[in-house]
Amino acid sequence: MSSDIILGIDVGGTGIKGAPVNVSTGEQIGERHRIPTPEDSTPEAVAEVVAAVAEHFADVLMPGSPVGVTFPGVVQHGIVRTAANVDHGWIDHAGEELFGQVLGRPCVLVNDADAAGVAEARFGAAKDSTGFVIVTTLGTGIGVALLHNGVLVPNAELGHIEMHGEVAEKLAAASAKEREDLSYKKWARRLQDYYSRIENLLWPDLFIVGGGKSKNAEKFLPLLDLRTPIVPAMLENSAGIIGAAALAAEREGAGRD
Repeated sequence: MSSDIILGIDVGGTGIKGAPVNVSTGEQIGERHRIPTPEDSTPEAVAEVVAAVAEHFADVLMPGSPVGVTFPGVVQHGIVRTAANVDHGWIDHAGEELFGQVLGRPCVLVNDADAAGVAEARFGAAKDSTGFVIVTTLGTGIGVALLHNGVLVPNAELGHIEMHGEVAEKLAAASAKEREDLSYKKWARRLQDYYSRIENLLWPDLFIVGGGKSKNAEKFLPLLDLRTPIVPAMLENSAGIIGAAALAAEREGAGRD
């Protein structure tokens, strides 16, 4: 066992998965353990599954080591504020406290896109980058993480900006491509509109694109004409787990100082 090994758990609308992470290197240790998200995804039901995922890795964790947990919604000072893909009983629930109780360990609860952004900044496509980096995850919606010189600015819900009278993610998320059976060329036109709006608002130094479609980045990123460099994410489906673990380690370290 090593103090560098921290558990990260990624709570999603369909699955809850976790793995130990070497937070010095960003390496996921071994295979992820995944349990389906309960159909009745109340705080208590989800917490029970999170505890089961943690128990699966009990033998490789230091006693009392922290756990990082992602959540598909806004998390403000440990309180869940939105819950798009899980039970609405999560709204205004003290999620970080709940998970800490069931895990019997210090817990850091963080928005899932923010966790992915931290992972890419520490260990992935934005490693060693300076300036203002925007990490986007194209999936059911559009998750966004803002980082300036590696420091996270949390809960940037920029997938919800207005675009042609609609919420942007309804038109430009990966789910829109699948739902409307869009070609990559047609989808790229919508992404062009979305990313142009973001870069004209915020003037970033780098865009990073994650989510499942980033595996096929060569089919759509070259079609975009932006002044901001835009590159695919590197950590794919492990980014949330890695970022959550890194944030848990950082807070635990700060607490000891």
